[in-house]
Amino acid sequence: MIHERFTVTVDVQPDDIDVQEHVNNIVYLRWVQDAAVAHWNAIAPHHEKETLTWVVRRHEIDYKKPAIRGDTILVQTWIGAASRLAFDRHTEMLRASDLRLLAVARTVWCPVERKTGRLTDVSPEIRSLFSSGQ
Repeated sequence: MIHERFTVTVDVQPDDIDVQEHVNNIVYLRWVQDAAVAHWNAIAPHHEKETLTWVVRRHEIDYKKPAIRGDTILVQTWIGAASRLAFDRHTEMLRASDLRLLAVARTVWCPVERKTGRLTDVSPEIRSLFSSGQ
């Protein structure tokens, strides 16, 4: 299965700006998480969303260029490889006006059963939707 990029567009908000007059690093992590959740909500079957949720085990992020006041950002996310309980997700943040790469992230997500709060295996359907199989 070919997994395409899922894109969320965000506008830099005044509260996103730090004392250095650019978007604070923690905001990029919020965008990474928001894009992943939006992707999950867009393609996961309803019955799976009722029983399964995800927690982050690891974030890696490389900051390339600053986002500033007035920027619109394209947050593009796509899935990567997975093991039994660890699912890689990749994200790039680009300035919409010039497609300049601002940051690159890799996040490891773990599936959790909503009722118990414990790590859980996922169905073959979810594995096919959220794992590249690599």
